[in-house]
Amino acid sequence: MRRLLLVVLLAISSTAGAVVIRSDVNDAKYRVPASAFPALVDMPGEGHGVLIAARWVVTAAHAAPMQMQGMEDEVSIGGVARRVKRVITYPGYRKLPDQLIKEALASGDLSKVHAFLASSDDIALIELASPVTDVTPVPLYRGNKEVGMTAQLVGKGATGNGVEGQDSHSPHRTVLRRAFNVVVGADARYVWYRFDPPASALPLEGIMGSGDSGGPLITGGRGSRQLVGLASWSKYPAGHPFWSRWAPGRPFVEGLYGAILYGVRISSYIQWIEGVISAPANARTRLQPAEANQSAGNSPTPPNA
Repeated sequence: MRRLLLVVLLAISSTAGAVVIRSDVNDAKYRVPASAFPALVDMPGEGHGVLIAARWVVTAAHAAPMQMQGMEDEVSIGGVARRVKRVITYPGYRKLPDQLIKEALASGDLSKVHAFLASSDDIALIELASPVTDVTPVPLYRGNKEVGMTAQLVGKGATGNGVEGQDSHSPHRTVLRRAFNVVVGADARYVWYRFDPPASALPLEGIMGSGDSGGPLITGGRGSRQLVGLASWSKYPAGHPFWSRWAPGRPFVEGLYGAILYGVRISSYIQWIEGVISAPANARTRLQPAEANQSAGNSPTPPNA
């Protein structure tokens, strides 16, 4: 069952990985110092988020451990541990049901799994116990022109390339890497991009891997960065050579050329994000996370795509 999760979700939950790179480009060209994106948030163990306000981190809902709610857990920002006050998950988020996984295992048909993921709102906010004063938050992208945009993505952990795929046994947390890709599609919940082979790829083309869930898709350079998306899930299109190579029980290799990566479309959730952040502190303290979600609205407000 866990093998199938790796297949359909790029190990969305509890395995790790990082930026997967071109097979013909030296890995050193993808490596950057931690100072290249100080607003990157490291979740406990693996997964990422982004600092978007002094007390607030946005991440993929599946990357925010639910046990952090009301507990003394910490995230790391700029190499400093920051205590978590609470996690507020968007009410439209749904965890992939075990029964759906069992059906996919039995039939080999992943279409229902993909449809489920596409209909789930995979976003959450983390409220920190104290404001972050030594790192500048990243502004949210508020436009509706994501398609065609060349965006930067960053993450840590195991890596790989488009020919050999990702080594699932590599360390879960190593150096920071960054890559670029072109957004090729968008709907009310997600933006997506494709891992193209060298002949049609960007010079530093890459994709997010498992363990990078919640990591940022960014537009603009230093001083003008905006958060466009959050790494969420992936799939291989019908007819991809992957399907002739993989079968239940055989090792799955992530990160091959042709993979399609989906990121939470930040512009669709601006109203919810701002509603939660701007709620009075005493109201946030009183409300349970689900109630706070409902008070901010329970469906995304998509921009004109």
